[in-house]
Amino acid sequence: MRVYSARRRPRRGAERGGRAALAVVAALLIAGTGPVAAYGASDTDSSRHDGAGEESHELMESLDAFNEPRLSPSGQIAPGAYADAWAHIKNMPVRSGSWTEVTTSPYDEDALHYRDRSASNSGGGAGHSAGRIAALATDPTHQGVVYAGAAGGGVFRSTDDGRTWTPIADRLPALSVGALAVAPDGSLWLATGEATTASDNYLGSGVYRLADPVTGTFSESEKVGGTELDSASIHTVTFDKAAGYVFAASSHGVFRRPLSAGQSTAWTKVLAPCAGVGISGVGCGVDSHYADIANDIAVQPGSDGKKLLANVAWRSGADYNGFYYSADAGTTWKRANPTGAINPAEIGNAAFAYAADGSRLYVSMESPKLLNKSSGSGVYSVLAGAYVSQSGNANGSFKQIATSSSLSASGSAMKVNEIGTGYQPGSQAWYDQVIAVDPSDPNHVYLGLEEMFESRDGGATWKAIGRYWNFGMSCFSYDPAENTCDGDVMHSDQHALAFSQWKGSTPEVFVGNDGGAYARPTAQTTTGWRNLNESGTLRNLQYYSVRAGKMTDGSGEAVWGGLQDNGVSLLAPKGATYQGQQLNPDGQMVSPFGGDGGDQLVNPANGCQTVGEYVDLALQITSNCGYTASDDGSEDVITDIAPGDPGARFIAPFSADETDPNGLWVAGGQYVWGNTRTWNSTSGADWTKLYDLGAGHSASAVASRNHVTWAAWCGPCSAVDGTFGRGIATNYGGTWHQVNLPAAFPNRYISGLAIDPSDVSGKTVYAVINGFSRHWNEGPGAGYGHVWKTTDGGTTWTDISGDASASDSFPDAPANAALVTKNGTLVVATDLGVFTSTSAGHWARLGTNLPTSPAVYLSPSPDGSQVYVATHGRGIWKTQTP
Repeated sequence: MRVYSARRRPRRGAERGGRAALAVVAALLIAGTGPVAAYGASDTDSSRHDGAGEESHELMESLDAFNEPRLSPSGQIAPGAYADAWAHIKNMPVRSGSWTEVTTSPYDEDALHYRDRSASNSGGGAGHSAGRIAALATDPTHQGVVYAGAAGGGVFRSTDDGRTWTPIADRLPALSVGALAVAPDGSLWLATGEATTASDNYLGSGVYRLADPVTGTFSESEKVGGTELDSASIHTVTFDKAAGYVFAASSHGVFRRPLSAGQSTAWTKVLAPCAGVGISGVGCGVDSHYADIANDIAVQPGSDGKKLLANVAWRSGADYNGFYYSADAGTTWKRANPTGAINPAEIGNAAFAYAADGSRLYVSMESPKLLNKSSGSGVYSVLAGAYVSQSGNANGSFKQIATSSSLSASGSAMKVNEIGTGYQPGSQAWYDQVIAVDPSDPNHVYLGLEEMFESRDGGATWKAIGRYWNFGMSCFSYDPAENTCDGDVMHSDQHALAFSQWKGSTPEVFVGNDGGAYARPTAQTTTGWRNLNESGTLRNLQYYSVRAGKMTDGSGEAVWGGLQDNGVSLLAPKGATYQGQQLNPDGQMVSPFGGDGGDQLVNPANGCQTVGEYVDLALQITSNCGYTASDDGSEDVITDIAPGDPGARFIAPFSADETDPNGLWVAGGQYVWGNTRTWNSTSGADWTKLYDLGAGHSASAVASRNHVTWAAWCGPCSAVDGTFGRGIATNYGGTWHQVNLPAAFPNRYISGLAIDPSDVSGKTVYAVINGFSRHWNEGPGAGYGHVWKTTDGGTTWTDISGDASASDSFPDAPANAALVTKNGTLVVATDLGVFTSTSAGHWARLGTNLPTSPAVYLSPSPDGSQVYVATHGRGIWKTQTP
């Protein structure tokens, strides 16, 4: 029987923080609740698939994450920062080079021969996957036209009912999507800035209107309004046709503008309780970072456009949390006092759904009380419940129609006796929560949490119609011939719902989640979903990393990458073989590692040798591409070699020495680790502590060349209380020591290090600067000084970002990764593209056809002739080495 660490268990979920995991696990052990063991503890379940919902642990690690992302040293990012940064980039010199999209193949997370039971989610039933879909809309007048809004990848259009997709927003300055809506005139409105307040959500650049969405593409010229909604997340856009307004629920409150207004007409803030806008006398109870977060707004049908209902609430609780209603189309507001089953003091993040005739109001709601209690008690459902006001009145009386317990008994894969205490539906209700009513039936309700649920009797009974996975269910077997599970499985974490009612066609419901999009007829009562990711054209995968290695059969390169909530992808050349096994007969990508994928290491000379990271430096190695020759995946092909660091970040850095990749690997958590067994590693014992970065410190970047190693760290890693810290350590000179950074060196997150290959001593190093905490989170406008260089081993540092007023200076955008190419060119990846420099202070944009999804990771091809870039929303791309 194999023994595993519980923290290696394949799981799904939004990106979370790192070190707090140990505190949560420790609290669970003390409380004696939940099936989680401490890192390295014995667990004799060899399948590792009894933990559906366990990702709630990791989400709890980042309860403050909404405050940490994209913050400048002075607080929140100022409106207009995106526009200013993008205007600078458009005026920059352009270095010739065209980017080619690499990840254009379908991604099959259920591939038959990639089913190692300790590491893979294959066999769980999700099938083909894409990245997170945050918004969906259907075109009411054009049959088969569907729009999907990707979390970090812009908008995709389908004209064939979701079978194939085309990106239509790649050239906007922000590709993070918060909401999509088709206006009464047929135009498509795109609200940027994803709105789930998780840790890999990017802020937006405002709202855009595409007049002809069926054939057109978005451009900057379609922007609506000014900078009022820049650097915000927008949860909902809705139209009040009768009153002539469009409303936006955003992280800065509720905004309104006339539908007939000119394109440049500004948005007007009409509801912000903390700021006293639209209502007075409401306390705030939190600082400005958490103030006036509007999660949803809805117009009550049948009210002549007069009645509106908004949820304004911070997920962890605030004095202003509540339901707010207006009887005059948003000019004035009152705070509702819900009666019946809803406790006004427990209102958190909520979603609304009116029946088409306005006769009923359905609500799903997260509980701040349960959320705060869950951080240490072992209670992991934070769902207050689902409710209905049978009069449609915002004050109720409300009847509770669903709880975590009742939903878990409806066929859920998160049923307690299947997965252990604490993991019931709603464990992430602040993150994945959506509710909608069938337009043709006020009793037909869809509720999305981690799973998808359906009621056809107004909430009296529910059925789980989109399970988390098949693992742990009585129908499941690792032997495909004995697996009797039905097709009611989709990827976890539901975020979007939309309905089609095209004339002459069967009405359908469309679902968007962390794994892409699915659909089925609303009348369907049998099992199964239509997977809209199968074509591979919904190309919105959210990568954290990319590495490539040559296939030993000479067929080309194997490209690997770690993904948000979609494991580690492998794209081997079609027909490639390894040790007699055909790895990719159909040309698709596969997923040898499940859960969240982090950094990746690949042997450049052997693309089937790779080390993948789950989370928190949980490293796993395979020497055969993770291929399981048996159908049931019973053989051991992936091995745990995690060093067991107590303070690793969620995505912790590790790498190979650039001149001795088979002789030294380095990794960083609280400690800098070295491994000289490299591809012969068999356990975590093969790692040796090289240096202690200090209690409370966590490595944010590592680099090594000629065994001279550099490690950047943060600690504390949040700027919330003003105690953010950062530093750099190195063994340059023969002994490990901390580098004294100058006063001018920004007190922000150091996201990447690159050692100049022309300096064999290892004393010439580049450091790139992002924002606070997570290295992909800050938005433009944090302040200048994103790229620094030392030529004397860290004694002195120089800002090489350039003169901010010059067109060839580095843009004021977060820098995520750095690479010095074999030609001596410095390449830096940012949230707004990739840039190059051959002379200090002088920069050029590398190509112009790369989508503006955040570029988060750079790596060379095995021969150095090309550069790969991983984007967090539009897959992997490559270009000729500059």
